Amino acid sequence: MRIFLPTLAAAIAVTTIAPRNARPQSAAEFDVASIHLNRSAGDGATINTLPGGRFRAANVSLKALVQTAFGVRDFQVTGGPRWLDTTAWDIEARSVEAAPGDQELSAGKLRPLLQALLASRFQLRFHRETREGPMYSLTVAKGGSKLMPHTGTGGPSGGTLRSGGKATMKVSKVTTANLTEALSGTLDRAVADNTGLHGEYDFTLEWATDQSAGAPGPSIFTALQEQLGLKLESARGPVETIVIDSAERASEN
Repeated sequence: MRIFLPTLAAAIAVTTIAPRNARPQSAAEFDVASIHLNRSAGDGATINTLPGGRFRAANVSLKALVQTAFGVRDFQVTGGPRWLDTTAWDIEARSVEAAPGDQELSAGKLRPLLQALLASRFQLRFHRETREGPMYSLTVAKGGSKLMPHTGTGGPSGGTLRSGGKATMKVSKVTTANLTEALSGTLDRAVADNTGLHGEYDFTLEWATDQSAGAPGPSIFTALQEQLGLKLESARGPVETIVIDSAERASEN
């Protein structure tokens, strides 16, 4: 399973504050973990789970690791040292208990393991805040939804392919909640599901990633309305934020 990491910084005002200096409340830990500074000077960053309960990160910042550990987006992480998103790390870790045999770590099992690793090796201290900020509201457009109900067997599947200035999202058996999560990653902003739709759907969504003159398709806003009968509107609402109080560079091993 490859995990892709969107990026954006967002300024939003505090409404409520959780206790400071929180640590992950989990006894789960990787059986073995090796951490090194990345010295490749490359641009590509990857985070993967592999068979046998293995976790691998290459050329990844601590900020990106926090995003993965807590299941949040770039705009939901703030604070921390200056090197938080500039220093890159390589990590190899394994948890046989969490994913025995040839199994891969699920997101639900990976997150507490990674949280514990960040607390012990990077001395990560954080607190959670719910902040009022800009977001999008996904609703059904005038004329009604064009989503096709899922047919057939099997679990949710699909993804987004980007090529030549165009993006194609092709998915099967997904909910509108799944769609809002994907849109949040694409738009770098929280998206609330206000469609009132509760089914599982199959669809293809195509849009132009570059909206300059001569773009090979509509914007994602236009595409949603024309192709799926859904509408994105600007709104404000609560956004969960991880505030990093302190962190240290991990010792290499």
